[in-house]
Amino acid sequence: MKANFDTRDEHFWRNMSTHIVLIIATVAIIGFLLPKEKDAQYNYVVGKPWMYSSLIAKFDFPIYKDESVIKQEQDSIMTMYEPYFDYDSTVATNNINKFMENFSNGIEGLPKSFIYTIAERLKYIYDQGIIDTHTYSQMSTDTTQNIIIIKGRQGISMPLKSVNSVMSAYELLLSHEAINAQRPLLQKYNLSTYIKQNLFYDEEKSEDFMRELKNSVPIASGIVMSGQKIIDRGDIITDQDYRIIESYIKEMKKRTEDSSDYWYTTFGQMLFIFILLVLFTFYLLLFREEYIRTPRSILTIYALIIAFEVIVALTIQHTSLTAFIIPFAIVPIFVRVFMDSRTAFIVHIILILICSLAIREQFEFIAVETVAGLAAIYSLRDLSKRSQLFNTSIIVTVASMATYFALELMKGGVTSYHNTHVYVNLCINGVLLLFAYPLMYVIERLSGVTSNVTLIELSNINNALLKRMSEIAAGTFQHSFQVSNLCAEVANKIGANGQLVRTGALYHDIGKMSKPAYFTENQGSDSQSPHSRLSEKESAKIIIGHIEEGLRLADKYNLPQVIKDFIRTHHGKSIANYFYITYKNNHPDEEVDIRDFQYAGPNPFTKEQAILMMCDSVEAASRSLKEYTEDNIRDLVENIINKQVEAGYFEDCPVTFRDIKTTKKVLVDKLLTLYHSRISYPTLNKDAGEKSETGKV
Repeated sequence: MKANFDTRDEHFWRNMSTHIVLIIATVAIIGFLLPKEKDAQYNYVVGKPWMYSSLIAKFDFPIYKDESVIKQEQDSIMTMYEPYFDYDSTVATNNINKFMENFSNGIEGLPKSFIYTIAERLKYIYDQGIIDTHTYSQMSTDTTQNIIIIKGRQGISMPLKSVNSVMSAYELLLSHEAINAQRPLLQKYNLSTYIKQNLFYDEEKSEDFMRELKNSVPIASGIVMSGQKIIDRGDIITDQDYRIIESYIKEMKKRTEDSSDYWYTTFGQMLFIFILLVLFTFYLLLFREEYIRTPRSILTIYALIIAFEVIVALTIQHTSLTAFIIPFAIVPIFVRVFMDSRTAFIVHIILILICSLAIREQFEFIAVETVAGLAAIYSLRDLSKRSQLFNTSIIVTVASMATYFALELMKGGVTSYHNTHVYVNLCINGVLLLFAYPLMYVIERLSGVTSNVTLIELSNINNALLKRMSEIAAGTFQHSFQVSNLCAEVANKIGANGQLVRTGALYHDIGKMSKPAYFTENQGSDSQSPHSRLSEKESAKIIIGHIEEGLRLADKYNLPQVIKDFIRTHHGKSIANYFYITYKNNHPDEEVDIRDFQYAGPNPFTKEQAILMMCDSVEAASRSLKEYTEDNIRDLVENIINKQVEAGYFEDCPVTFRDIKTTKKVLVDKLLTLYHSRISYPTLNKDAGEKSETGKV
């Protein structure tokens, strides 16, 4: 027996290591997901009231202009933009020299001096500057008025129209009065081959100049001082208010992006989460150590916490919705259904405190969601059917809305302004709670934990398996039914799960259905036992085999693992004593292999399984009592349970001596009530009857 979690348990360090890994993983994941700029979590629209408490500047910050305004001013100042072009003097020299060389003998039909006229005209055009046609056309269509031509170390601003493209330079060449007169003749010589680009776009200098111009546009139109009120609760948001709030949030994000601030914030958040989860671990060790033994249950809890933190992060950062729309009460509902109310409350508080790190209105959020969680837990205190979840969603919604309304009254009394969107979100929250119904099946499958609802459904004696047992093995069914009542009574007295042990007791002997006649409760008083035809070993094999048969039926009917555990452990590693002792008496000189008469086990490892072992043995033995007196029943109970304790069947159980003492008392009281002697009523003699009829006594 173990009053506390025994560190000598071979599974202790494995389970604790798993738990520590879960804590570290949860802290890391949530710490990564949590937003680091809490002040960015406002929802506001121009023309609508400010929904939050008064916003006070925590530091000096500029009032940034709207992006569209900045762009408009930048577009306006871009009229001053002058792109840079590098002047290449070698282009003119090379092309003019080439022209003179090709026409050194003059142009046929024209005086030889005419080539000098063309050369001078080419020089004039090159001095003005020539830009490639595509670039020139592009600049002509935008706002560019001037360009800067760099000659050596000197930059000269020139109107764009004073320079030429390659195409316009050719037209300018032919427009010369003397040259134009000979145009038909000159066109045969393709003079455009001597006109090349000599102004080249300097991208680096141009981009720098453009950047300087844009940067010269001020991005702020004022400043807000630290401590200055930005906006008050209920104020209608103007365009100016909107820009100030946007500026405040922008500046807050800049400050958060600072590496030191980021890591301080992250470390603080992770430390806070770690403290909460460590406290939760101590709670489990002190009050719910049985959950430590089932890591899948704890994994489910941490998975729910992480899942809801993911939902909060996505909702806050990527939508305009508030956190009040998220059905946090689903978590305590699940924990209450699969575990217990106290654990449900602890888990809910931890979840809310962690998620509040991502919420702007932390006080309102914690208050409303705490009440919602309590309402959900209280409404499910006697959960017996899944339809109760509908009532729970209504109760949670009403409680949440009433709590938020109370907080509104405390802040400013009844005003013309109401946060109707919050109430709408809370109503949607209530509707989303209904998804707890289908999700319950998913959680059961993933966690391996069976809900009280499922246990109640399984304990219905009209379900297929129990009904079949009542028909095939009526005595076993009556025995199981009596044992289930005894187990539930004991469980309620020592703080165990009454519904769980009641259901487990109903199914613990289903294996006897394969050969019901071999078990005494199914044999008539005058019928011969089929064991009379078998050897002790064969009989023991059949008796012990009802465990294996029970597990086979449990698989066939898809019974949950927790019910299978009751089937496996209700005899533990005990001995089929009747056949073992009989065999030893009949074979005094033979060394007996006890394994032929021993159940495979394991011994009970939960409080509920220990209760079933005690109640099962006592109830079965009580049927053999010849006289049901208080002393006989008490001696029977003491003798059976003490032998089980001495045999060490409860060494792996979290059951205490106090629990065993209480169990003995409950069993004695219940058996006395069950087998109490009835009063013999007197018969009326003949003379007294006649006197009564005539009115004479």
